[in-house]
Amino acid sequence: MKRILLLVSLLICSINVSIAQNKPNPVMKKKLVVVQQPKKTVVYQVFTRLFGNKNTTNKSWGTIEENGVGKFNDFTDKALQEIKKLGVSHIWYTGVPHHCVIKDYTKYGISNDDPDVVKGRAGSPYAVKDYYDVNPDLAVDPSKRMEEFEALIDRTHKNGLKVIIDIVPNHIARNYKGTNNPKGVRDFGADDNTSVEYDRNNNFYYIPNTPFEAPTSDTYKPLNGEDNPLTDGKFNEFPAKWTGNGSRKAKPDINDWYETVKVNYGVKPDGSKDFPELPAGYDKKSYKEHYAYWKGKDVPNSWIKFRDIALFWLDKGVDGFRYDMAEMVPYEFWSYMNSAIKMKKAAAFLIAEVYNPNEYRNYINLGKMDYLYDKVETYDYLKEIIQGKKNPDGLSNIQNNMADIEHHMLHFLDNHDEQRLASPEFAGTSEKGKPLMVVSTTLSTAPTMVYFGQEVGEAGDINGGFGTRSRTSIFDYVGVPNHQRWMNDGKFDGGKLSQSEKDLRDFYSRLLNFSLKSEALMGKFQEIQTLNRSETKEYDAGIYSYVRWSKNEKLIIVANFSWKKTSDFNLKIPSDVLAKWNLKDGNYKVSDQLYKKESTTLKVENGVGTMTVKIAPSESFIFKL
Repeated sequence: MKRILLLVSLLICSINVSIAQNKPNPVMKKKLVVVQQPKKTVVYQVFTRLFGNKNTTNKSWGTIEENGVGKFNDFTDKALQEIKKLGVSHIWYTGVPHHCVIKDYTKYGISNDDPDVVKGRAGSPYAVKDYYDVNPDLAVDPSKRMEEFEALIDRTHKNGLKVIIDIVPNHIARNYKGTNNPKGVRDFGADDNTSVEYDRNNNFYYIPNTPFEAPTSDTYKPLNGEDNPLTDGKFNEFPAKWTGNGSRKAKPDINDWYETVKVNYGVKPDGSKDFPELPAGYDKKSYKEHYAYWKGKDVPNSWIKFRDIALFWLDKGVDGFRYDMAEMVPYEFWSYMNSAIKMKKAAAFLIAEVYNPNEYRNYINLGKMDYLYDKVETYDYLKEIIQGKKNPDGLSNIQNNMADIEHHMLHFLDNHDEQRLASPEFAGTSEKGKPLMVVSTTLSTAPTMVYFGQEVGEAGDINGGFGTRSRTSIFDYVGVPNHQRWMNDGKFDGGKLSQSEKDLRDFYSRLLNFSLKSEALMGKFQEIQTLNRSETKEYDAGIYSYVRWSKNEKLIIVANFSWKKTSDFNLKIPSDVLAKWNLKDGNYKVSDQLYKKESTTLKVENGVGTMTVKIAPSESFIFKL
C-alpha cells in the first residue's frame, strides 16, 4: 500500500513540475482528446425479403414456394462484411414490420389476409398489419420470427453497421390485428367512437352507417384471378374508414391506397388542427426543448400509440427509422415523437419521405427530422440531365437555394419506389449512371443512399405480377438477377458477376469509401460551372464542375454527363476560390481519388487557376490538391 502511495505522489509531482516548467508531460499527453471531424453517412437500403432469395424462377404472380423468398438469416456475417466494405455505415431493412401477405400462417396465431385488400401476393410493406411483430415470411421458423430479427440486429451491430427500419405513420393495413401488443397497449381503433366521422381521440376517420366496398376494375383481379377462399370482392368493414391516401369514399378507386386506412392525428376533416401548436421560435429550439414542451400536454391518442411503437423498436436495438409519407402527418406530431426518440437515443437516425419543398424546413426545424428525401430537387434534376432534357447548370441553383438545409437532404438515385437507375426508363445503362452517382454523393454534406443491386447494375427488368418492370417489385415474390449473381448462392463474393458488373461494384466501393473518409465533403461547396461555361473553350454543355473543401482537404470535382463526347479543355478555378484556399502563384499537383491513375497540375498565375482536363463520356474525376 505504501508503495502505491509513493508512486501516486511521484506521478503528481511529475505533472506539477511539468506545468511549472511549461513542458509537455508524457502522462498528460495521453489525456488529450482528439476531436473527430464529422464524416459522410452512407445508407444501404435492402428490400429484406428479396436480398437473400436465391430462386431464379421469377414466374409472374408466383407463390412463395415457386419464386422463393429471402430470410433474416441470409444476412450472414460474410454478407454484412461485404456490405460494410462497399462503404456503408447504415442498413435500412425495408419491409420488416408485419404486413399483410397471402400465405397461411394461422398455425402461428396469425389471421389470413383477404386478397381483395392486399396488393400483390407478397403484400405491400407499407400496409402494416401488426407494429409489434415482424413479417413471418422472413423467418426460417415463423414461430421464432422476432428472435430471428433480434439476432439480425445483433449481427448487424457486431459487423459495425447501424440498423434502420420503416415506420408508416400515415396509414396502417385495413386488416390490422395486433396479436403481440405489449401489456396495456390497445389496438388501433379499439376505443374509437365509430358513429362519427371525426373525434380527436379516434385513431381513424369513419364514413358512419356505411359499409366498406372493395374496389373493382376491368383490368385488375386480385391474385390475377386465381381462386382463393377469401377472394369474393368483399371485405367486412363497418362502418367504412377513410383510405390511406385520404379518399373519403366507402368504395375507394382501384388506384387509391385501398389496402390501407388513414390514421387520425387530430386534424379535422376541414384541415384545422385539434391539438396544441408549437409556439413561435421553436424552429430554433433543440429536441430537448421540444420534449419539455410536450411533457404533460394532452395530445391525440394516435400520437401516443406511434411514439410507443418507436420506443419499442429502440428497445430492440434499432438505431433509426425511415418514415413513409411523413408530410401527410402534421409536423407537430413529429416534434412530439422525434423529441421522445432523441431523448431515449440521441444518435437515432431519422429519415422522412417529404416531397413538398415548401414544407422542408417545417419538417426539419419543427418536426425534428434528421433527413428528408432530396427527390423533387436534386434527384429529379439529375434524371432530366441524363435523359437529355436539361443541362447540369441548374444543379448549382438547387444546392445554393438549399444551403441552410442541404445537410438534411438525403441524396439517392435508386430506391424501392423509383425506376432503377440502370433501367431504360432512367439512365439507360449503369455506365451512364456513374456521373450521376459521383455528383449525388459529393455535391453536399448530406448522407448518400444506395439501393441493393444498384451497385451491380440491376435494371429491374422483371414483371413480378402486381409489380411491373423498371422497378424491383415490392409486392411480389421475385429474385433480383444482378444481385443474385453477386450473392453467388450465399457466398456473397461476386462470383457470378460479369467483368463489367465487377467493375461497376468496384466503382461504387471506391466512391462510397472515399466519401466516408473525406473531410472536404463535410465542408464548403462552390460551383465553378458558371465561369467555365462562359469562358472555357471546349467545355461541353454536358460537363459539371464544382469544388469542395475543408481546412485540411481541397477537392475539384468534374463529371461528364455526356455519353457521346470526350472533352479536352483547360478548367478554370475562380480567383475567389484560390483566395479562400490561400493558394499563391505556382504549380500544384492534383490527383484523382477515384482510381488514383489520373493526375494533372493546377497552375496559378496572377491569381487565376487553370488545369488541363481530358474527360471521357460518363467519366468523373475527384481531384485532390
